[in-house]
Amino acid sequence: MFIAGFPAGAWGTNCYLVAPAPGEECVIVDPGHEAAGGVEDLVREHRLKPVAVVLTHGHIDHVASVVPVCGARDIPAWIHPEDRYMMSDPEKALGRSVGQQLLGQLTVGEPSDVRELTDGSVLELAGLSLTVDHAPGHTKGSVTFRTPQQPDLPPVLFSGDLLFAGSIGRTDLPGGSHDAIMRSLARVCLPLDDATVVLSGHGTQTTIGRERATNPYLKQAAGAAAGPGPVRRGM
Repeated sequence: MFIAGFPAGAWGTNCYLVAPAPGEECVIVDPGHEAAGGVEDLVREHRLKPVAVVLTHGHIDHVASVVPVCGARDIPAWIHPEDRYMMSDPEKALGRSVGQQLLGQLTVGEPSDVRELTDGSVLELAGLSLTVDHAPGHTKGSVTFRTPQQPDLPPVLFSGDLLFAGSIGRTDLPGGSHDAIMRSLARVCLPLDDATVVLSGHGTQTTIGRERATNPYLKQAAGAAAGPGPVRRGM
Protein backbone atom coordinates (compact mmCIF):
# COMPACT_ATOMS: atom_id res chain seq x y z
CA MET A 1 0.00 0.00 0.00
CA PHE A 2 1.15 3.51 -0.85
CA ILE A 3 0.29 6.55 1.31
CA ALA A 4 1.41 10.13 0.73
CA GLY A 5 0.30 13.05 2.85
CA PHE A 6 0.88 16.69 3.70
CA PRO A 7 -0.39 19.29 6.22
CA ALA A 8 -2.67 21.74 4.42
CA GLY A 9 -3.71 25.31 4.99
CA ALA A 10 -4.01 27.54 8.00
CA TRP A 11 -4.81 24.70 10.40
CA GLY A 12 -2.18 22.24 9.19
CA THR A 13 -4.81 19.57 8.55
CA ASN A 14 -3.32 16.34 7.27
CA CYS A 15 -4.54 15.30 3.81
CA TYR A 16 -3.67 11.80 2.61
CA LEU A 17 -3.65 10.07 -0.76
CA VAL A 18 -3.94 6.28 -0.48
CA ALA A 19 -3.37 3.78 -3.28
CA PRO A 20 -2.33 0.15 -3.74
CA ALA A 21 0.88 1.47 -5.33
CA PRO A 22 2.23 4.50 -7.23
CA GLY A 23 0.74 4.78 -10.70
CA GLU A 24 -2.65 3.41 -9.66
CA GLU A 25 -6.05 4.67 -8.57
CA CYS A 26 -6.19 6.43 -5.20
CA VAL A 27 -8.53 7.71 -2.51
CA ILE A 28 -8.12 11.19 -1.02
CA VAL A 29 -8.70 11.55 2.73
CA ASP A 30 -9.73 14.97 4.12
CA PRO A 31 -8.80 17.60 1.50
CA GLY A 32 -9.02 20.64 3.78
CA HIS A 33 -8.12 24.31 3.56
CA GLU A 34 -5.85 25.05 0.57
CA ALA A 35 -5.32 21.33 -0.09
CA ALA A 36 -6.18 21.27 -3.81
CA GLY A 37 -2.70 22.30 -4.96
CA GLY A 38 -0.97 19.75 -2.75
CA VAL A 39 -3.29 17.02 -4.00
CA GLU A 40 -2.47 17.85 -7.62
CA ASP A 41 1.25 17.88 -6.87
CA LEU A 42 1.12 14.38 -5.38
CA VAL A 43 -1.12 13.08 -8.16
CA ARG A 44 1.42 14.21 -10.76
CA GLU A 45 4.47 13.12 -8.80
CA HIS A 46 3.18 9.59 -8.16
CA ARG A 47 1.03 9.20 -11.34
CA LEU A 48 -2.12 8.63 -9.32
CA LYS A 49 -5.75 8.61 -10.46
CA PRO A 50 -8.16 9.81 -7.74
CA VAL A 51 -11.49 7.97 -7.70
CA ALA A 52 -13.07 9.26 -4.46
CA VAL A 53 -12.75 11.60 -1.49
CA VAL A 54 -13.50 10.22 1.98
CA LEU A 55 -14.05 12.54 4.94
CA THR A 56 -13.46 11.78 8.61
CA HIS A 57 -15.83 14.60 9.60
CA GLY A 58 -17.35 17.83 8.37
CA HIS A 59 -15.32 20.63 9.95
CA ILE A 60 -14.17 23.23 7.44
CA ASP A 61 -10.47 22.52 8.03
CA HIS A 62 -11.07 18.98 6.70
CA VAL A 63 -13.54 19.69 3.87
CA ALA A 64 -12.72 23.15 2.51
CA SER A 65 -11.23 21.81 -0.74
CA VAL A 66 -13.80 19.08 -1.39
CA VAL A 67 -15.64 21.00 -4.12
CA PRO A 68 -12.56 21.83 -6.26
CA VAL A 69 -10.91 18.44 -5.69
CA CYS A 70 -14.05 16.47 -6.59
CA GLY A 71 -15.03 18.82 -9.38
CA ALA A 72 -11.64 18.66 -11.11
CA ARG A 73 -11.99 14.90 -11.65
CA ASP A 74 -15.75 14.32 -11.34
CA ILE A 75 -15.41 12.02 -8.33
CA PRO A 76 -17.73 11.47 -5.32
CA ALA A 77 -17.23 12.51 -1.72
CA TRP A 78 -18.18 10.22 1.17
CA ILE A 79 -19.27 11.67 4.54
CA HIS A 80 -21.38 10.55 7.51
CA PRO A 81 -24.95 11.92 7.28
CA GLU A 82 -24.69 13.59 10.72
CA ASP A 83 -21.92 15.87 9.36
CA ARG A 84 -23.10 16.39 5.81
CA TYR A 85 -24.70 19.78 6.59
CA MET A 86 -21.29 21.19 7.57
CA MET A 87 -20.08 21.28 3.98
CA SER A 88 -22.68 23.92 3.17
CA ASP A 89 -23.08 25.53 6.61
CA PRO A 90 -19.74 25.64 8.46
CA GLU A 91 -21.00 28.49 10.62
CA LYS A 92 -23.44 26.15 12.33
CA ALA A 93 -20.64 23.66 13.02
CA LEU A 94 -18.14 26.14 14.42
CA GLY A 95 -20.24 28.88 15.99
CA ARG A 96 -21.26 32.12 14.31
CA SER A 97 -18.40 34.30 15.50
CA VAL A 98 -15.76 31.93 14.09
CA GLY A 99 -17.71 31.12 10.95
CA GLN A 100 -18.16 34.75 10.01
CA GLN A 101 -14.39 35.19 9.89
CA LEU A 102 -13.91 32.12 7.72
CA LEU A 103 -16.67 32.60 5.20
CA GLY A 104 -15.13 35.75 3.77
CA GLN A 105 -12.15 33.68 2.61
CA LEU A 106 -13.61 30.29 1.69
CA THR A 107 -16.10 28.97 -0.83
CA VAL A 108 -18.28 26.31 0.76
CA GLY A 109 -20.82 23.83 -0.55
CA GLU A 110 -21.29 20.23 -1.60
CA PRO A 111 -19.72 18.57 -4.63
CA SER A 112 -22.16 17.23 -7.21
CA ASP A 113 -21.92 13.63 -5.94
CA VAL A 114 -22.15 13.09 -2.17
CA ARG A 115 -22.51 9.60 -0.69
CA GLU A 116 -23.20 8.78 2.94
CA LEU A 117 -21.12 6.56 5.21
CA THR A 118 -22.56 3.99 7.62
CA ASP A 119 -20.98 2.42 10.68
CA GLY A 120 -19.27 -0.89 9.97
CA SER A 121 -19.47 -0.60 6.20
CA VAL A 122 -16.49 -1.47 4.03
CA LEU A 123 -15.67 0.84 1.13
CA GLU A 124 -14.11 -0.96 -1.81
CA LEU A 125 -12.39 1.88 -3.64
CA ALA A 126 -9.26 2.06 -5.81
CA GLY A 127 -8.38 -1.54 -5.01
CA LEU A 128 -8.50 -0.74 -1.28
CA SER A 129 -10.77 -1.94 1.52
CA LEU A 130 -11.55 0.77 4.07
CA THR A 131 -13.67 -0.16 7.08
CA VAL A 132 -15.78 2.72 8.41
CA ASP A 133 -16.25 3.12 12.16
CA HIS A 134 -18.62 5.79 13.42
CA ALA A 135 -16.74 7.63 16.20
CA PRO A 136 -18.82 10.54 17.55
CA GLY A 137 -17.46 12.96 20.13
CA HIS A 138 -15.47 15.51 18.16
CA THR A 139 -18.54 15.85 15.96
CA LYS A 140 -21.70 13.76 15.81
CA GLY A 141 -20.71 12.37 12.42
CA SER A 142 -17.00 11.71 12.98
CA VAL A 143 -15.72 8.45 11.51
CA THR A 144 -12.44 6.63 11.16
CA PHE A 145 -11.18 4.53 8.25
CA ARG A 146 -9.02 1.46 8.78
CA THR A 147 -7.22 -0.87 6.43
CA PRO A 148 -6.94 -4.64 6.95
CA GLN A 149 -3.81 -6.44 8.03
CA GLN A 150 -1.60 -7.24 5.04
CA PRO A 151 1.44 -9.47 4.72
CA ASP A 152 4.47 -7.61 6.13
CA LEU A 153 2.41 -4.41 6.54
CA PRO A 154 0.64 -3.20 9.69
CA PRO A 155 -2.97 -2.02 9.47
CA VAL A 156 -3.55 1.73 9.24
CA LEU A 157 -6.13 3.84 11.05
CA PHE A 158 -7.08 7.21 9.58
CA SER A 159 -8.33 8.63 12.85
CA GLY A 160 -9.39 12.13 11.84
CA ASP A 161 -9.77 14.21 14.99
CA LEU A 162 -10.66 11.27 17.24
CA LEU A 163 -7.12 10.35 18.28
CA PHE A 164 -3.84 12.27 17.99
CA ALA A 165 -0.32 11.49 19.13
CA GLY A 166 -0.67 12.18 22.86
CA SER A 167 -4.10 13.75 22.67
CA ILE A 168 -7.66 13.69 21.30
CA GLY A 169 -9.90 16.07 19.38
CA ARG A 170 -11.60 18.94 21.13
CA THR A 171 -15.21 18.47 22.23
CA ASP A 172 -16.30 22.05 22.95
CA LEU A 173 -17.74 22.90 19.52
CA PRO A 174 -21.38 22.26 18.51
CA GLY A 175 -22.03 18.53 18.33
CA GLY A 176 -19.01 17.69 20.50
CA SER A 177 -19.22 15.53 23.62
CA HIS A 178 -16.44 14.43 25.95
CA ASP A 179 -18.43 11.39 27.11
CA ALA A 180 -19.09 10.40 23.51
CA ILE A 181 -15.46 10.72 22.42
CA MET A 182 -14.35 8.60 25.38
CA ARG A 183 -16.83 5.91 24.35
CA SER A 184 -15.56 6.14 20.76
CA LEU A 185 -11.96 5.74 21.89
CA ALA A 186 -12.92 2.62 23.81
CA ARG A 187 -15.02 1.11 21.02
CA VAL A 188 -12.92 2.05 17.98
CA CYS A 189 -9.30 2.32 19.14
CA LEU A 190 -8.79 0.00 22.09
CA PRO A 191 -9.60 -3.24 20.20
CA LEU A 192 -6.96 -2.51 17.54
CA ASP A 193 -3.60 -4.24 17.39
CA ASP A 194 -0.72 -2.31 18.97
CA ALA A 195 1.09 -2.29 15.61
CA THR A 196 -1.72 -0.31 13.94
CA VAL A 197 -0.32 2.90 12.44
CA VAL A 198 -2.39 5.96 13.34
CA LEU A 199 -2.54 8.72 10.74
CA SER A 200 -4.52 11.52 12.34
CA GLY A 201 -6.06 14.76 11.19
CA HIS A 202 -3.37 16.89 12.83
CA GLY A 203 0.17 16.26 14.02
CA THR A 204 2.52 13.35 13.66
CA GLN A 205 2.17 9.66 12.94
CA THR A 206 1.86 7.31 15.91
CA THR A 207 0.73 3.76 16.73
CA ILE A 208 -2.05 2.31 18.84
CA GLY A 209 0.55 0.64 21.05
CA ARG A 210 2.31 3.93 21.76
CA GLU A 211 -0.96 5.70 22.51
CA ARG A 212 -2.20 2.84 24.68
CA ALA A 213 0.94 3.22 26.78
CA THR A 214 1.25 7.01 26.89
CA ASN A 215 -1.95 8.82 25.89
CA PRO A 216 -3.83 9.85 29.06
CA TYR A 217 -7.18 9.91 27.29
CA LEU A 218 -6.78 6.42 25.87
CA LYS A 219 -5.67 5.24 29.30
CA GLN A 220 -8.79 6.80 30.79
CA ALA A 221 -10.91 5.14 28.14
CA ALA A 222 -9.40 1.82 29.17
CA GLY A 223 -10.34 2.46 32.77
CA ALA A 224 -6.86 3.47 33.97
CA ALA A 225 -6.11 6.52 36.08
CA ALA A 226 -5.64 9.54 33.81
CA GLY A 227 -3.38 12.48 34.51
CA PRO A 228 -3.90 15.96 33.14
CA GLY A 229 -4.01 15.88 29.35
CA PRO A 230 -2.17 18.04 26.85
CA VAL A 231 -3.83 20.76 24.82
CA ARG A 232 -6.24 19.35 22.28
CA ARG A 233 -5.71 20.13 18.61
CA GLY A 234 -7.91 20.48 15.59
CA MET A 235 -10.96 22.54 14.84
